[in-house]
Amino acid sequence: MQEYRDLEPEELALDSSFQRWQLSHDPTANAFWEAWLTQNPDKTELVDKAASLLISLHNTYSEHIAERLPLSEREIQEEISRLHETLEDREVPVIAVPWFRSWPVRYGVAASVLVVLGLFGWNQIRPSTNKTAVTYTELVAQVAEPLSEVINATDAPMRVDLPDKSAITLYPKSRVSYDNRFAGTKREIYLSGKGFFEVVKNPSKPFYVYANGLVTKVLGTSFTVQAYEGAKQMKVVVRTGKVAVFSQKQVAEQPQKETYKLDGIVLTPNQQIVFSTEKTQLKKSLIENPVLLEQALQKPLFAFKRTPIAEVFATLEQSYGVPIAFDKDLMRTCYLTASFTDEPLFEKLDLICRTINATYKQVDGTIQISSNGC
Repeated sequence: MQEYRDLEPEELALDSSFQRWQLSHDPTANAFWEAWLTQNPDKTELVDKAASLLISLHNTYSEHIAERLPLSEREIQEEISRLHETLEDREVPVIAVPWFRSWPVRYGVAASVLVVLGLFGWNQIRPSTNKTAVTYTELVAQVAEPLSEVINATDAPMRVDLPDKSAITLYPKSRVSYDNRFAGTKREIYLSGKGFFEVVKNPSKPFYVYANGLVTKVLGTSFTVQAYEGAKQMKVVVRTGKVAVFSQKQVAEQPQKETYKLDGIVLTPNQQIVFSTEKTQLKKSLIENPVLLEQALQKPLFAFKRTPIAEVFATLEQSYGVPIAFDKDLMRTCYLTASFTDEPLFEKLDLICRTINATYKQVDGTIQISSNGC
């Protein structure tokens, strides 16, 4: 959640979770952002500006957006370039909204780009009427370059070495296709079934996995994609690093190549996305049993002696990579004396919360702590 503190209002307005909160009042997004504001009261002005920008643009351009969906990436890039040139010539914002006139010119540029990106971005917020996922066979057929295909017809997982020294553990009844040179600007893999990916980091050539309508984007990490043809649910689970996951039909085919900024729903270790093919819906959550991060495996046991609860939760966050939200002011007098060994994360949380008379729940891949104080 720290990354939101460093955003400008126009950048926050581009965030899909923030959009779901402001425009569709999604319950999961509501809970997350209410907790975030509780933890970051100094960022109220940031949120207010981003919300004003988002809502004003939505109201101003809703009719135009409805007419223009969907846009190709070429159209988007041309429109962004045109807007930038227009703003540089005029040196004034392009959106005629009263509160907006007082903003610097760069906000006008960013807002213009937001409008253009919104031409396909609003579609992520609205329910999709097309419930048919793009299958592996259809995806492969659309690729002009010849692809190499590996099929695992055995009863055991098999290793597939990729041209960039990345590797896939391909599970039974699964198959992958890829360019055996990775000659383009992206490393693209097409998967049907289940595969565990260990990706070599290369910021200049991002890595994409296309799996029956689900797209996973990453620069370097390890994760599992499970997407069997005909299944009602697809899944992406992150072990290390960070990935972004989105529905292929809900975004442009080419994400922002200049910055490689992660699009879609971002996952970190111990988080997962479950994609419902019937509802065309992405649901973010924690995995069933979060595990210690690799860098935390050599740390001593969790032993606390009258330790402030903020330090306890910080230790859990660092060890498992799972964000924990709580009211620091309300719980500033809470302390914990306890020792843990190899208990699962949720068992640790159960014991901690019982000790300090609190409760917890999972919200959008995070832990939300509720307490009346100590």
